Amino acid sequence: MSDTILETVGLTREFKGFVAVSGVDLRVATGSIHALIGPNGAGKTTCFNMLTKFLAPTRGTIKFKGRDITREKPADVARLGLIRSFQISAVFPHLSSLENVRLALQRARGGSFDFWRSESLLHMYDDRARALLEDVGLSEYILTTAGELSYGRKRALEIATTLALDPEMMLLDEPTAGMTHEDVERIVALIRRIRTGRTILMVEHNLSVVEGLCDRITVLTRGRVLAEGDYDTVSKNPEVIAAYLGSADA
Repeated sequence: MSDTILETVGLTREFKGFVAVSGVDLRVATGSIHALIGPNGAGKTTCFNMLTKFLAPTRGTIKFKGRDITREKPADVARLGLIRSFQISAVFPHLSSLENVRLALQRARGGSFDFWRSESLLHMYDDRARALLEDVGLSEYILTTAGELSYGRKRALEIATTLALDPEMMLLDEPTAGMTHEDVERIVALIRRIRTGRTILMVEHNLSVVEGLCDRITVLTRGRVLAEGDYDTVSKNPEVIAAYLGSADA
């Protein structure tokens, strides 16, 4: 068995008496693609936000590579190699694809993003930025303004900027949400391609997306773990089927 890179014990989040996530135990194996899925309102995004420290847990612990990060700040967690994307594409719409990735690469210099630095100094990042854009299938759109890209290509650009931060573990929030069938296939193929040397945890609601892609799937409903296992196991689970048909709507 692979070592565990990310682990939660009893992860719980309450909002003024409403329990959005309750007692979630999660273990993500190093080098795996692990999906966190469930019906709308199941607690997936709340759980994800706690893992990446955008929400503080009410109770429970989170460990990354054996280190307790329960009370760490988002920036500190990112520096440890735990990097996330967002459900809403977070790119600079008025900058080109190359410029977006180049800004992310400036992290290698230290803690600042120097928008005012001379163009010649910024060009030192161009080769790496071009390589990352090629990795995510955007080599034809290097000079295209991000705002002009299709929705699916914006998500690919966001993944490129995430990769620029050299993450040990990537957390992808609904990477295929709102996409056409063609874009979904493109992003699934991209995730499969970039997994080498990385661990990926993705929040997803669509079982067909994780089929053949994920090594392990955790299903949430009503803020609790409903089932866990590989695709064959969870897709045949009567409780999972009921949840997706709406009888366990959360």
